[in-house]
Amino acid sequence: MTLATTLSTLIGVAPKPLVLTSVEELDATTASLEATAASGVERALLVGFSADRIGYAFAGGYRAALSRLVPGIARRSCLAATEEGGAHPRAIKTTLAKTDAGFVLDGKKTWVTLGTAAVELLVVASVASPHEADGKNRLAVVRLPVARAGVTLVARDPAPFAPEIPHSEALFEAVKVGPDEVLPGDGYDVYLKPFRTIEDLHVLAGLTGYLLSITRRFGPEAGLVEGLAALAVTLCGLESLDLGAPTTHVALAGAFATMRTLTTSPAFEATMAKADPDERARFDRDFPLFRVAERARAARLDAAWKKLATG
Repeated sequence: MTLATTLSTLIGVAPKPLVLTSVEELDATTASLEATAASGVERALLVGFSADRIGYAFAGGYRAALSRLVPGIARRSCLAATEEGGAHPRAIKTTLAKTDAGFVLDGKKTWVTLGTAAVELLVVASVASPHEADGKNRLAVVRLPVARAGVTLVARDPAPFAPEIPHSEALFEAVKVGPDEVLPGDGYDVYLKPFRTIEDLHVLAGLTGYLLSITRRFGPEAGLVEGLAALAVTLCGLESLDLGAPTTHVALAGAFATMRTLTTSPAFEATMAKADPDERARFDRDFPLFRVAERARAARLDAAWKKLATG
């Protein structure tokens, strides 16, 4: 499917949101749809367009982001990075120790998005002492099945928004890891740091697809459809850029600003006033999900402008 075909779907095909009960069901139901997408952002747009709530649109975007980060990853996968002190390299206490036969993984992750629905994990672990010459904590990323001996997932209580998205803790006790299960490259520079941008791009695409569905079902406000369609094309264009470049971060910040403008407009409020009461209630409950990382996005944008100013 080309971008033109995806756009034709978003604008010209009547939305028929799926009524689902779990993210596992979402994965099973949208597999063939996602296979037609030419890119991860298009995949997120189409899943969001088929969703009946923000939670499933977010899940579609998150899955697409992981596929961009590690091509070929299982569809039901998740990133296990956050620990008690956060996800900064200094906070990573989970260790990956070398043995004669390979490696051993030990530690605990406190917040794993979609954890209990996963069949495969990308685990961020420390591989060197923080007391090296530069004082940095060296990281690696391990790819392993959740069924591996020593891996335990413990469900967490649902979040106050998008409760359909399951979260878990992850415990790793003397987990055996083969050399080929340690992904190539530095765990922070190649995986953890870029994923923040990749995730933002793809989950925003999922939300954009969902909002196009809402607008066309309960509007349609032509100006709002036009604005969301333009945002969808912008996100597809951003996907082709260097996602680590400061110019890309500036443009992505502009895409989020466009989303804020569209969702606070009189046209959007008029559309939501016509929405099914249950869907409107879910939207009001779940939309704060997209404000969770605002501080991190603001810091990234500030760093981008500073880098551009210094050349």
